[in-house]
Amino acid sequence: MHSVLGAADALGEPLVALLGSPAYYGRFGFRTGTELGILPPDPSWGEYFQIRTLTSYEVRVRGTFRYAEPFDHV
Repeated sequence: MHSVLGAADALGEPLVALLGSPAYYGRFGFRTGTELGILPPDPSWGEYFQIRTLTSYEVRVRGTFRYAEPFDHV
């Protein structure tokens, strides 16, 4: 997880989003997306949709999260 977060940060990504256990991913700094005003694509995901902000994150990033287009077909 540290390698993924470091690589994403080095590439200038503003955040990393995932679907997973808050108890597990909280140790890496992930927070429920709604705490940051970022809503999951599926509202039923609730607290399992999590965000970890990175260096280039800006507070004005809000709204419904959208995965990259290829994930629309998974």
